[in-house]
Amino acid sequence: MSLFLLSTISIFGQGKQTREEYLRKFGPIAIKQMETQGVPASIIIAQGMLESDNGNSTLAVKANNHFGIKCHKTWTGAKVYHDDDAKGECFRKYRAVENSFTDHSDFLRGSRRYAFLFDLKPTDYKGWAHGLKKAGYATNPRYAEMLIKIIEDNKLYLLDSGVEIQVESPTKGMGQLVDADNFTIDLFKQRPVYIRNRIKYIKVKEKDTYQSLTKELELMPWQLASYNDIDKNAKLTEGQDIYIQPKRRKAELNHALHVAEEGETMWGISQMYGIKLKTLYRKNRMALGTNPEPQQKVYLRKKKSTVD
Repeated sequence: MSLFLLSTISIFGQGKQTREEYLRKFGPIAIKQMETQGVPASIIIAQGMLESDNGNSTLAVKANNHFGIKCHKTWTGAKVYHDDDAKGECFRKYRAVENSFTDHSDFLRGSRRYAFLFDLKPTDYKGWAHGLKKAGYATNPRYAEMLIKIIEDNKLYLLDSGVEIQVESPTKGMGQLVDADNFTIDLFKQRPVYIRNRIKYIKVKEKDTYQSLTKELELMPWQLASYNDIDKNAKLTEGQDIYIQPKRRKAELNHALHVAEEGETMWGISQMYGIKLKTLYRKNRMALGTNPEPQQKVYLRKKKSTVD
């Protein structure tokens, strides 16, 4: 793997950095991200090469920002302003290039729209490239083909070979049907029981009401409300997930954070991952009743740092 060892030679004083030099410098960082986050190193490097002009772009040189990640309203770190889709847009400035790579992986792993990609084989760079385009990562209609060409021209697929990924896909544990042998299914009138974050839940049927479910499940009137952070008079909708056990204080190991999308609420995120709503607010240092901004990182296991 000597090809991918970090170079100790300063490149920027020698003119524009080449793709070969970019690979030597940042290949090891991409491999580490693949191990800890599950994003193929070939995809990471190809995106970095494409979006930072091999590390030569203004954002890469002045802000260590290799993926064009914008500030958004929740960013509290250093900033730079640069013309992109609009004039003078705000972009994140990182103290180290490694932080840019980590932020990029966190963004992909924490967004629902990209979760399906982590179910692909880690060496399926073509599937990842087309999946990124399909999920709306870039507007260029040739984005997938551009990534694939960079990977194949530079043999970046070699980066993915033999890497041991240490995390599961973020889709795991998000609603698998539970083996009926583990439950007394008669109590639920043959209603399917699911599990998420090691918590049992059911899906609301067309004529279900809070009162009818309480009676059917033989629960106290307050229990469904408490378990789901809802009011006892709440109107249920068909297909809604209803927990029949208390939610937990943190998400599963493979769900460290969630990147909020437009219109998402803290309650919806708490239901999505089986986390107590008040605990979720505390972890993210947010006031009760407020909701995340689009692209905001919502921490699901650890408490948000005061410097994030």
